[in-house]
Amino acid sequence: MPTQVIVLASGALTGRRGPVTNRKVTSRMYQVDDSPVPIIRFVREGRDVECLPGENLREIAIREGITLYGLKGQLGNCGGCGQCVTCFVGIEGGLGSQPLSPRTVVEDARLRRRPNHWRLACQTLVQHSVIVTTRPQSGQRQLENRLKEARAAALPPGPQYSSVPVQELDDEGDNA
Repeated sequence: MPTQVIVLASGALTGRRGPVTNRKVTSRMYQVDDSPVPIIRFVREGRDVECLPGENLREIAIREGITLYGLKGQLGNCGGCGQCVTCFVGIEGGLGSQPLSPRTVVEDARLRRRPNHWRLACQTLVQHSVIVTTRPQSGQRQLENRLKEARAAALPPGPQYSSVPVQELDDEGDNA
């Protein structure tokens, strides 16, 4: 079975005192199998977003400009450590038996009085396509109609990337 290579990050290293100029930076490349890329359907926002398998749900939402936080969370959130409980989302369905990583100990402790389908976005890794409701505690009337529509439309399996050779790049993007 062929593998795929996806470049996740490259660039200059930065230390506490500014850029680190005496180190060579190489791209980090990861091989993944030929399974489709997960699609996250954000119900409240009406958007489908692609991600890589194993990506953090909070980071995906922030990257895509999806609002996870209410006013309290915007004013003071923990930055993804699972301590403030302001990034919770509702998981409304998904593909496969385990579309997300299992609940963490932090989630079990912080969400013990919340509905079972709620997760902390900062503690959740996406494995397969999934339907997500941001800020599930607010705007229930409007949310119910959108949720029915989101569940009725099939989740797309996501694109499959073609294979590319593994190669290391230096800090200017040239082959090493």
